[in-house]
Formats: sequence, structure tokens, C-alpha cells
Amino acid sequence: MANAWLALVDNAPRRVFAFLSAVCLAMLAFGLYLQHSQGLEPCPMCIVQRYAMLSVAILAGLLCLSGSRRAHFWGSVVLLLAAGFGAFVAARQSWLQWYPPEVATCGRDFYGMIENFPLQRAIPMIFKGSGDCSAVDWTFLGGSIANWAFVVFCLVGALASLLIWRKWADPQGI
Repeated sequence: MANAWLALVDNAPRRVFAFLSAVCLAMLAFGLYLQHSQGLEPCPMCIVQRYAMLSVAILAGLLCLSGSRRAHFWGSVVLLLAAGFGAFVAARQSWLQWYPPEVATCGRDFYGMIENFPLQRAIPMIFKGSGDCSAVDWTFLGGSIANWAFVVFCLVGALASLLIWRKWADPQGI
């Protein structure tokens, strides 16, 4: 099984990047479904994770289109950094969910922002999210959204690390 993964990484890295992009886009689509269909309000940390997931999806999609070994190597380095950042934020949110603070200070009510602030100040606040970062509103197999985002970011990071290692160890060079 491990040899199959190594062969895929070595012989078809563009497929790996396409897979990463598709997984991240599916996660983003599901998050938007939960927000707009199920009424779950994202918190500021969820918004940051969405941006990290979107950056991974876009970068992996661009790398999928490239045939350059150098682009695959350096793009994998940037993927690793973006996935590491996303994993850090997801881990922090997971920690807040397991050990909630006594006072929730993650965000404000959406309508309260519009009513109490001028528009030029309210618009940036809207993109910061309005939910409570320590609230667990949805679970799947015992894991919250932040827990699953952490797992996906870690898998992206592991795959990016494998791509970096295989490109670095390749005798043809970078």
C-alpha cells in the first residue's frame, strides 16, 4: 500500500494536487452548506480556517495545472506552511471547545454590528464571524468541525511533506 502511494506521488503528482484541491473544496462547500442551510454561524476562527483551506485548495489547483518539478517542490513547501497554519488554528479552536473559557469573546452578533456601527466599520467585523469559538454546534463520529478541519490540515501537511521529501530525494534534482 505504501509503495502505491509513493508511486502515485512520484509518477502523478498532478493527480495528488488535484485530489488535495478537491478535498479542500468539498470541505469548504460542506461548511457553506452548514452555514446557509443549517444556520450554523461561523466564528472568527472558523473564518480563518476557511481562508487557510481556500488557500490550500487554490494552490493545489494551480500546482495541478503545472508540470514543473520546481513548482511542485516549492508549491508543496507553501502547502505545508498553509496546512500548518490551518492546523494550528483548528487545534486552538479544538482546545477552546474542550476547555471553554468562562466568558466567550470570539465575536459579536451580526445584526448588532449593523445597528451599532457605521458601515465602513461593520463590514470588516462581518468577515470576522459571529459565532462562539468554543461552541460545538455539529459533530460527526464524535469530532467537531474544528476537529475534522485539524485532521484534514494534518493530512494535507503529511502529503505535502511526502511530496517535498520525494522531490528532494529525486536524483534528477529540483
